[in-house]
Amino acid sequence: MISLAVVAGLLALLLLGVPVGFALTFTGLAGLMAIVGFNSALSVLSTTPLSTTNSYELIAVPLFILMAEFVIVSGIADRMFRAITVWVGRLPGGLAVATALAGAGFGAISGSSTAAAAALSSTSIPAMRRAGYEAKFSAGVVAVSGTLAMLIPPSIALVLYGIIVEANIAHLLIGGVIPGILVTLAIIATIYVLIGRNPEIAPVARAWPMRDKLRALKEIGPMLLLLMCVTGSIYLGIATPTEAAGLGAFGAFLIAAAFRTLTLRSLWGALARAVRATCMIFLIIIGAHVFGYVLTLGQITPAFVGWITGLDVSPYVIMAGIIVFYLLLGCFMDQLAILILTVPIMVPAITGLGFDEVWFGVLVVVAAEVGMITPPLGMNIFVVTRYAERPLAEVFRGVAPHVVAHLVVLALLVALPGLVLWLPGTID
Repeated sequence: MISLAVVAGLLALLLLGVPVGFALTFTGLAGLMAIVGFNSALSVLSTTPLSTTNSYELIAVPLFILMAEFVIVSGIADRMFRAITVWVGRLPGGLAVATALAGAGFGAISGSSTAAAAALSSTSIPAMRRAGYEAKFSAGVVAVSGTLAMLIPPSIALVLYGIIVEANIAHLLIGGVIPGILVTLAIIATIYVLIGRNPEIAPVARAWPMRDKLRALKEIGPMLLLLMCVTGSIYLGIATPTEAAGLGAFGAFLIAAAFRTLTLRSLWGALARAVRATCMIFLIIIGAHVFGYVLTLGQITPAFVGWITGLDVSPYVIMAGIIVFYLLLGCFMDQLAILILTVPIMVPAITGLGFDEVWFGVLVVVAAEVGMITPPLGMNIFVVTRYAERPLAEVFRGVAPHVVAHLVVLALLVALPGLVLWLPGTID
């Protein structure tokens, strides 16, 4: 009963808007005091922060965040969008397609979804507005394209998942490549379905001569180099994910310096933002571990595993229910908090049903992508709303068709696990 009361208290604090890390720590500490006493609870609180964060793999988190900050400072997202626009802008909905491809490219050099949404919003929304694109359509494309950073390596969400379940992080990151491509294609397909229904929402833009197209390829060069430093080095076995994160952060720093966008002020701002984001994530991790002791002592985790594995239904029916649970949870909670709080309970049950933990990790992140663009707490929607200067409800309506496309991709990944597991299998 104490454990259930603690869970109810956590949900109440989250609904009141208390930061996730503080809510987890406070309720976890209260639960421990009720179960094992005041002194034992303080002992756990005094040792957990160091034991939780004293991990070599966790170094990848601040480094990937720092890489994303340097990428933003360099302005490479703007250059990438302009370069892709030169090649596909003449097509119907070309600027929207360019936004989706730029989102995939930005995701490949940045693990931050909100950063991707902000970078794309500042570039593509003004361009589509000048070209006469419908505001709702434009905002929806930008919001959903930003979510690709959660899935395409280097994904901070997949790194954290790997640390939590002690899975192979390299396999997780590489496992996100094909699903990331599928989600990108789903965004583009949705764009053309919407244009087919109403061509006026996306007028045809100007054509560009071949010399401009060839010149535009130079703008993509730095992105490809950084991509090779990160994902390429992991896939080829040249570097571990943590080492690749260091290479990526240094490479992004050099790109920002080469573009002459790196000043003392922008450098300090990038470092400060990376520190704040890292502290927020680490506080959530620490709080989740404190809360996890309550779940363990209260026998919630083994009871849940026993209940799930004892159900007399198909494992895929159970998986469908779990995915629906994650989709609903994503509407009300921060995506990283969902991972850290639920994965330690879910993964033992999933593996007990015979599913692969790497495959499940990618599924959870794709489900978390949906949470970034669904009400009421879709973070990417709020970012895009600020740049688009449109009503929040309008942006949610604009992204709704892409939510459906995401669900189709999610169903495809459940039906065909090889889409996730094939590429990691080639590393061994």
